[in-house]
Amino acid sequence: MKNIRGFASDNNAGVHEKVMEKIIAINHGHEIGYGDDKYTEEAKAKLREHFGENIDSYFVFNGTGANTLAIANTLFPFQAVICAQSAHINVDECGAPDHYCGNKLLSAPTSDGKLTIADIESYLHGRGDEHHVQPKMISITQVTELGTIYTPAEIKAITDFAHSKDLYVHMDGARLSNAAAALGVSFREITADVGIDLLSFGLTKNGAMNAEAVIFFNQELSVNMKYYRKQAMQLGSKMRYMSTQFTAMLTDDLWKKNASHANNMAKFLEEQIAPISEVTLVYPVQSNGVFVEVPNEIIEPLQNEYFFYMWDESKSQVRWMCSYDTTKDDILKFVEAIKRLLG
Repeated sequence: MKNIRGFASDNNAGVHEKVMEKIIAINHGHEIGYGDDKYTEEAKAKLREHFGENIDSYFVFNGTGANTLAIANTLFPFQAVICAQSAHINVDECGAPDHYCGNKLLSAPTSDGKLTIADIESYLHGRGDEHHVQPKMISITQVTELGTIYTPAEIKAITDFAHSKDLYVHMDGARLSNAAAALGVSFREITADVGIDLLSFGLTKNGAMNAEAVIFFNQELSVNMKYYRKQAMQLGSKMRYMSTQFTAMLTDDLWKKNASHANNMAKFLEEQIAPISEVTLVYPVQSNGVFVEVPNEIIEPLQNEYFFYMWDESKSQVRWMCSYDTTKDDILKFVEAIKRLLG
């Protein structure tokens, strides 16, 4: 029987008890809808505490909504977004940025999921020519889809270059907590302080339920965001249940405890599989994801016991994700199953 406490996604974990307790605690009486309530104001204050006073924030239902709204709000349809080929907006959002925003994605192949200035420069030809789509935004993912992490210096180099070329920089921060915990820095040190213009900030993968937000560090860009959010069907009527999760997660470093645990479990999994010669690590384990190449013949029987996803079928590569509630016992039993199937 398949163990649903597998390693498919950090989305599969439940809601942290402190988040659920916070939701229950505010579930009384009446509050003004659509974000004009005291709990949403409290959550916005928490975001300012962690990201800086000069921000505008907008809560939305999901990460795809956050990413798509960030683009739609900021760009004209004839403008384009430069991203890594592996980026979530390019691979895993069913063409939402293309369909809803009408913006072309210029995707650069990378070896580790991280864009470089050289990658960006290769798409800056034809600017000002009406026959060419006009690059206007760079989107970087932190943590990347390959589990790798941009350092503050790497981000700063990209934003400095981008701004010198009149480009905006968006960050997909669905796993920003894992990056900050791994780097030992604050959220602000890898966003506002290094020149990010706007951020899709997610806590859902880190123990929340549907806690996503778009944060503008360049406040000039957010003038029309409230209209775009409503038009995109991302304005929550009972927003307090969304926003209060940010208050719970950003209080007493719950975000950091959860993310650090998930990261540590991934490192523990890496350590446990290291002696197995038939299992080859594909990317360095820098956050809560482990990408490996395994013999093709064990993938299906292993999936019959533990839920996880293929990453690249042509290379027998799989992805194993750890969550805030992954235990060492989960990992030891999983590794034991791998060894048994390998014979």
